[in-house]
Amino acid sequence: MIAEKSVTFKPVESGESAQNLTGSAYVAAHLAYFPERPGVYRMLNGPGKVLYVGKAKNLRRRLENYAHPERTCMRIQRMISQIERIEIIETTTESEAFLLENDLIKRLKPYYNILLKDDKTFPHILVTTRDEWPQMLKHRGARTKKGEYFGPFASAAAVNETLAVLQKAFLLRSCTDNVFYHRTRPCLLHQIKRCSAPCAGKISREDYLALVREACAFMHNKSTKVQSELAAKMEQASADMRYEEAAVLRDRIRALNQIQSQSSDLDGISDCDVIGIYTDKEQTCVQVFFYRGGRSCGNYASFPSQTAGQSDGEILQAFIGQFYMTHSLPREILLSAALPEQDVVAQALGERAGGSVKLSDKTRANRRRLVDRAVMNAKEALLRKRLEGSARAELLEQLRELLRLENPISRVETYDNSHIQGSHAVGAMVVATPDGFDKKSYRKFNISWDTFTPGDDFGMMREVLTRRFKRGLAENNLPDVILIDGGEIQLRVALEVLKELNVANVAAVGVAKGVDRNAGKETLHFADRPPLNLEFDNPLLHYIQRLRDEAHRFVIGTHRIKRRNDTLVSALDSIAGIGAKRKKALLQHFGSVRAIKAVSAEEIAKVEGISPTLANQIFEALK
Repeated sequence: MIAEKSVTFKPVESGESAQNLTGSAYVAAHLAYFPERPGVYRMLNGPGKVLYVGKAKNLRRRLENYAHPERTCMRIQRMISQIERIEIIETTTESEAFLLENDLIKRLKPYYNILLKDDKTFPHILVTTRDEWPQMLKHRGARTKKGEYFGPFASAAAVNETLAVLQKAFLLRSCTDNVFYHRTRPCLLHQIKRCSAPCAGKISREDYLALVREACAFMHNKSTKVQSELAAKMEQASADMRYEEAAVLRDRIRALNQIQSQSSDLDGISDCDVIGIYTDKEQTCVQVFFYRGGRSCGNYASFPSQTAGQSDGEILQAFIGQFYMTHSLPREILLSAALPEQDVVAQALGERAGGSVKLSDKTRANRRRLVDRAVMNAKEALLRKRLEGSARAELLEQLRELLRLENPISRVETYDNSHIQGSHAVGAMVVATPDGFDKKSYRKFNISWDTFTPGDDFGMMREVLTRRFKRGLAENNLPDVILIDGGEIQLRVALEVLKELNVANVAAVGVAKGVDRNAGKETLHFADRPPLNLEFDNPLLHYIQRLRDEAHRFVIGTHRIKRRNDTLVSALDSIAGIGAKRKKALLQHFGSVRAIKAVSAEEIAKVEGISPTLANQIFEALK
């Protein structure tokens, strides 16, 4: 990815006669000032908001199209009418311009570009081959750790399932270094035959590194060779009457066969992404299937925006440019439609990957079946989304009518709090939109009791809402509706906060639990009318329940994590002789209280300032 500091746009110079022009007239008056070179351009309106980012092999020729809006679709015509400034960056090649264009689109999110609605990161399997005793683990995010990465996997469930089978097959450790280097006895994973227990000396380093090499070879699609070698070892062990060793090898072969059985339709396909597109009524779904090492790693559906008037190939080209800015590239990408600039895109992706990337839209046999499957899944995903979206839109419209709001509802926030007798108090906010739950917008609030009595639920609600709406006013980011988990008093607190902060046009509703806390008997409390009980089978009531339950799930999970972490740290505080200095030394040495619990008293005594007697006390207290 191109670094932010290297991106410097050059304002286009103009003569005096070209001043104060807008739209296509501005473009026409400036054509002579654009170079006939590859580059990236961005179009801005009067306030300086970026409208559109594009690239061109010849900037002048490309921008000439915008001087004739009648040649463009309605979306681009609307964009042209708002242009008041164009800025450019010259590049050496068109492929460089392609990479820069998509980097800027992801960063700036111009309204008139085709945009990916989410920026999902995919998990990988990481083997830390540079470590003395490599580990196999799930990894998500930036590749900061050195080692072999395998994936991506479309979901956490997919990577967890594969990881469990690989542990059976190759017996590599998954524990952290803190646990590994301070452990003397095999853990449960060794007992269930998912780890070779290098921590306890159950395997030599030479033999363990051989397992690592086998695992990497298998995931690089050299499974036949690995299985043949294991089969030969098993036969030899059996012939030598080393039956226990032969049984272990047998179980490893069975685990590998389990993985192989999932890839029977992938003959000749090793490292490949299959991308299918389906468009209907100006809505689009792009479905990506990941195949690595001859095995399926799951699939992912994306719903790009601003696709009206664009061909399938144009949408796919925009999708591929943005998607692979942040995701690992395969050796081959199979497409359901040809790209307008397929050769340029392939060259650009190859430059980013550090090797050739093949783009294929003409496929046969099993490759064609995979592409057809991707298109079929895209069609089904779009249908499901449309049905779900229609249902959500109808429910939000019912909520709007219930609350007597003038404008459609685009954002609903639901609040809940959790604590145990005032301890580990947290508040939580979940967000729902017409597209479903917006989990990136969820927020949690740590509660302090400095200004009110511990355990005061109403004080907690006041603090959470005050903090949320002070920030919302500053960022101009306010909801249309807030749902409060509680009855009349909780609602009154919410209304007081809104009034104190001069927040207007935000409807507040209290959702009180029903009699005996039974679902279906909830009472809705309003600011301007008597409470209301909806019918048990009313879809709007079910929707409100889902919002309330999601807030409850999120706040309870947050509370449990806070309680667990605080409990672990406080376990050290309860030991006589452990003050702030010694606690800091212990945590710096072992990394966490959990790591301290996993080691012996002798290992604890190695920490500076910890005597053997105190180490025994710590060991006994944390058992």
